[in-house]
Amino acid sequence: MSLINKALSAVGLQLKSASSVKWTDGRGQAGAAGNAGELVSAQSSLGLSAVWGCANLISGTLSSLPFEATRQTEDGIAEVASAHPLHRVIYESPNFDQTALDFWDFMNLSLELWGNAYASVVRKDGKVTALYPVHPEAMAVRRLESGRIEYRWSDNGTSYVKLDRDVFHVRGPGGNPLGGMSTLRFGLQTFSSALAAERAAAGMFKNGLRPSGLIKFKEWLNPEERAIADAIVEKYLGAVNAGKPFIAEGGFEYEQISISPEDAQMLETRQFSVEEICRFFQVPPALIGHAGASTAWPTSVDQQVLMFTKFYLRRRVKRIEQAVRKQLLTPADRAAGISVRINMDGLLRGDSASRASFYQTMAQIGGMTINEIRKLEGKSPVSGGDVVRMQMQNIPLTDTGESDVDRDKGYGV
Repeated sequence: MSLINKALSAVGLQLKSASSVKWTDGRGQAGAAGNAGELVSAQSSLGLSAVWGCANLISGTLSSLPFEATRQTEDGIAEVASAHPLHRVIYESPNFDQTALDFWDFMNLSLELWGNAYASVVRKDGKVTALYPVHPEAMAVRRLESGRIEYRWSDNGTSYVKLDRDVFHVRGPGGNPLGGMSTLRFGLQTFSSALAAERAAAGMFKNGLRPSGLIKFKEWLNPEERAIADAIVEKYLGAVNAGKPFIAEGGFEYEQISISPEDAQMLETRQFSVEEICRFFQVPPALIGHAGASTAWPTSVDQQVLMFTKFYLRRRVKRIEQAVRKQLLTPADRAAGISVRINMDGLLRGDSASRASFYQTMAQIGGMTINEIRKLEGKSPVSGGDVVRMQMQNIPLTDTGESDVDRDKGYGV
């Protein structure tokens, strides 16, 4: 038992692979009911705008970055190994049906929701030629007596049984070889409470924000009067009828006994649910369009973006890169200096100001040549652009060859 399993067992939560727990929400979707009474599944959770925003922000950002195979040169430079078979698979076309963005979007979304991402591996002559994604809810994982990990799943009526070499498996948080920790499972109570708040809010609007009230009659109603009362209720039911003048006649009165959403703290509850969901996904609320009043995040949006990139995306990037290196590269590839990287510089593509500032700094310190910068911008090289340049300032006068003082006094003339 892993250290994480031991720690979770102490509080009554045994960590298992995502596939070892089979729930259902009544519609064929895997899920479970929380204490708030709402069924939590991938389908219902993505109906929450905060879950949709967080999951799509992370998966969309990572899948849009260039995923490249690289080769380390004798000078220690990592250059793109475009001729390597794996590069085409992870960078351009993982399989016949999907683009690289589609494939990695599916894999990253699987990681964020289920804590696991799976793909069936196709090899030819020992080289990876295709990756076909497998839905996490269809996968069953177990450890064999031999020590190998076995994967079982069904797709379109066909059953598959493969060992770890033939299944690409990216594990989420937790470090368990059989599977990572599922956000859907560990965020069950938070998501259930958020869904309950959404349902309660929808019910209040359905009833015109007046969920209950009294229509008082002085006498018992006869069948005809009762039918009239029912017709009145139907007439004033729904948000579309909110504010419509109410006509009381025949000796009856209407008394409102409902409370407003503010009095019920409905708005505050829903706002807190958004911030709770953001904490589960490690996404600053401002990045999904939620300003909020929380002081747990930096006030500047730029600082939130920087924090999101440095601390939250970096871990996810490293997890995927290491999984590809370990499972899809051969020992011969690694010995030859072949590696992979998710190029985080792609985040600068939509920010021209930050990109220009980065290029300027790199050119001034001699970190990049003009032609290297032009190549990144898709421009042709220029003559003399391969020379490394460095800005010189605050240097000793003796290093200039001739000082201004000597020139003014006529020395050396």
